[in-house]
Amino acid sequence: MAPPPLLTLQNVGLTLGGKPLFESADLSVSPGERLCLVGRNGSGKSTLLRIAAGEVEADSGARFLQPGASLRYLPQEPDLSKFETTLDYVVAGLGPTDDPYIAKALLLELGLTGEENPRSISGGEGRRAALARALAPEPDVLLLDEPTNHLDLPAILWLEERLAGLRSAIVVISHDRRFLQDLTRSTVWLDRGRTRYLSRGFKDFEAWRDREFEEEEKQQHKIDRKIVAEEHWVRYGVTGRRKRNQKRLSDLHEMRATRRRHVGPVGDIKLDVAEAQASGALVVEARGISKSFGERVIVDNFSTRVMRGDRLGIVGANGAGKTTLVKLVTGTLAPDGGHVRIGASVEMATLDQSRASLDPQTTLKDALTGGGSDFVEINGQRKHIIGYMRDFLFGPEQARTPIGRLSGGERGRLLLARALAQPSNLLVLDEPTNDLDLETLDLLEEMLADYPGTLIVVSHDRDFLDRVATSVLMSEGNGRWLEYAGGYSDMVTQRGEGVQARSAAAARARRSRKQPARRGRNPPPSRASPSPSSMR
Repeated sequence: MAPPPLLTLQNVGLTLGGKPLFESADLSVSPGERLCLVGRNGSGKSTLLRIAAGEVEADSGARFLQPGASLRYLPQEPDLSKFETTLDYVVAGLGPTDDPYIAKALLLELGLTGEENPRSISGGEGRRAALARALAPEPDVLLLDEPTNHLDLPAILWLEERLAGLRSAIVVISHDRRFLQDLTRSTVWLDRGRTRYLSRGFKDFEAWRDREFEEEEKQQHKIDRKIVAEEHWVRYGVTGRRKRNQKRLSDLHEMRATRRRHVGPVGDIKLDVAEAQASGALVVEARGISKSFGERVIVDNFSTRVMRGDRLGIVGANGAGKTTLVKLVTGTLAPDGGHVRIGASVEMATLDQSRASLDPQTTLKDALTGGGSDFVEINGQRKHIIGYMRDFLFGPEQARTPIGRLSGGERGRLLLARALAQPSNLLVLDEPTNDLDLETLDLLEEMLADYPGTLIVVSHDRDFLDRVATSVLMSEGNGRWLEYAGGYSDMVTQRGEGVQARSAAAARARRSRKQPARRGRNPPPSRASPSPSSMR
């Protein structure tokens, strides 16, 4: 007999701003569950998770947590501001019988000391501290909202292993396909205000979702045909006011009402990039460039050529210097030594990973137009701002919404909209997948596949790199960078291991310090046997 669920939500409803966010949402979490909660940006996933965590009260429905069951919740944007150190923040989340040593050990495993001031740490460091706070008590139920956001690949792989070894039931929201495929065994899909359950993990979800949409479309087509047939009968076939005719007319009115009430799937985002004239065959050439900050070497005697049409992915642990390398090769940061040449007719558009460039008081309309205009120009054609907003799934009523009130996914779409509106033949994308839903990621990948220019992308998303990159530039530590043909999985195969933490990379660099730094298309001649985690 199956054990009773630890946590349940039944017929949960919530209305925000006069519009129902969901009307009949259910969630059931059994012991040891590995469940992913999926849905479009704005569908209410984070809100439903907050209701499950007890942080938001629903307008209707019921929430039940088994007496004595412990629950911990990782929010999408954790607030550490009330604490003096990261260790204080983590310890405050422990129960009376939990061991404080575990909090300190987890912080060390995540690359923190516990002495960091929460008011001066990066988003990635805050995310690591929040993970330590959620994981330290090893709760019965663990609710995770975008746990991989702002984490580098070593931290993501560490988190996968840690979660796989827990006895906790886990509910996770994430845009990272590989993470969901590796971790989950069941799926709850939040779509148009209601939930649907799939007793298989995320790897089977997208095919199932597409079949559900196809079946829904068929059913709506049948209703439309029946309405047409019944309307024809009303015009030409009704002969009197017998009860049978009255019933048939009533059924027709009900079908029409049902058809009006039906809400179809949310429309797809339209990603059209503003294209500039073609660049020359050579886009970027770097010869023997180096860059250091104090004693820390970021790039050492690095040479490369980026040709028109290349799709170059850049990977490495946080702190390896990925963003600095991009700035060097695109000419926005001067090297300490060496030379960078930008090819003829190169026009660059950049998507920065930092949300800090978005003034929270600026309205959505002004952020897209620059202020003082109702139009944006795409490929030489003026487009009204409301139409351009709709392309990125923003409603007309959001035109004057301050950016600070947008969700993480909406801010991600805003940054995309701004970057793609700039005429370019070189796209530089720094962590473009942060906060985007899976459907938007699909369309971004399709757009990049059709983009006629050149792409340089920094990402920790393994699936995204496999789908987009034609080569991967990898940090080998101590300022040394090597290129591998193919996507991330191809790099792992050639290299024998994936991205390691900075300490491991530094150790390898010390062993091979005598080798010259170069951008090569072949892996180093010898590698240690890969660990199970590095092969993910």
